[in-house]
Amino acid sequence: MKIIINQVPAEGLCLEEEIGSAELDLDTALIKFRAPLKLAARITRITNALTVDLNINAVIFADCSRCLSEFKWVFDKDARLSYLLDSSDVFIDLTPSIREEIILDYPIKPLCDLNCKGLCVKCGKNKNEGGCNCGST
Repeated sequence: MKIIINQVPAEGLCLEEEIGSAELDLDTALIKFRAPLKLAARITRITNALTVDLNINAVIFADCSRCLSEFKWVFDKDARLSYLLDSSDVFIDLTPSIREEIILDYPIKPLCDLNCKGLCVKCGKNKNEGGCNCGST
């Protein structure tokens, strides 16, 4: 998302945009985006400063670090970004800041549920689906 500075009026500007996860390089081994991210921004400018109130919304699919099952996670984050402007600045590219805001909220160990029981250490069966017959549960 790029903002042309001299097109921001005194009363501010509202923008909505969809952006693909590939453009932000967000997919990891455990986290996948299957639909574009939805961005809503309220931009205000005061002389040499630009403030962006941003809402980021996305549906993320992640692999549980305990049971390895894929689960859906609804990502919804509000962020405020501030930029000091130089007289030579023509536009501000929000893409690196948006990417950073999303990655900061990635879980270290994604869990499908806080009470996820994980996998049986002997046979590998998902304990959330019931006990196994190998004798370890």
